[in-house]
Amino acid sequence: MATYIDWRLRGPGVDLCNCAFGCPCQFNAQPTHGKCEAAVGFHIVEGHFGDTSLADLHVACTFAWPGPIHEGQGQCQAFIDERASEMQRQALLTILCGQEQEPTAFFAIFASTVTTLHEPQFVPVEVRTDRAALTASIRVPGAIDGRVEPIRNPMDGSPHRAKVVLPEGFEFAEADCASASFNTAGAIALDYVGTNAMLYDLHMGPSGIIRA
Repeated sequence: MATYIDWRLRGPGVDLCNCAFGCPCQFNAQPTHGKCEAAVGFHIVEGHFGDTSLADLHVACTFAWPGPIHEGQGQCQAFIDERASEMQRQALLTILCGQEQEPTAFFAIFASTVTTLHEPQFVPVEVRTDRAALTASIRVPGAIDGRVEPIRNPMDGSPHRAKVVLPEGFEFAEADCASASFNTAGAIALDYVGTNAMLYDLHMGPSGIIRA
């Protein structure tokens, strides 16, 4: 059995993707438009990699797959909080690449679908979420401008609340559904309005989701 470095990430996460609200991928269905493109981010409230603290750092990534994620051939570019030290940067890149996680866990699974890993950027990154208000943002100046607002009732404009509950999920067990608008630059250029957003609590370690 493989032995992994002890690490943990805990904090709010947000996924913005090109699919319809709720995202068919969460139901093992085909993506809405045949391909998967996304911007994701999380704010590490508590975290460490071995003896290296990762607390209060922000991370974002852009992704693009030509088809469903599980078919691979994906691209990824990571944006790491410029405040991170060299040790923190290497720790976060190691985690994102799935190098210190069981192969059936979230980061390792996603890493296995990526064939083009663009040069990571160490820049200002800000990820903000408010699940009660169904709002969030991912800001990387010049690279990611992502905004989340509630899905609106088409009759009166009131916020519509919906959740995705995945008791055996490998990224999250429960997420709030919302509406995303995002555009990205850099190695992966995306531009979407009124597509799927997921707000969730990230709690991850070498074996995957920490459910305790």
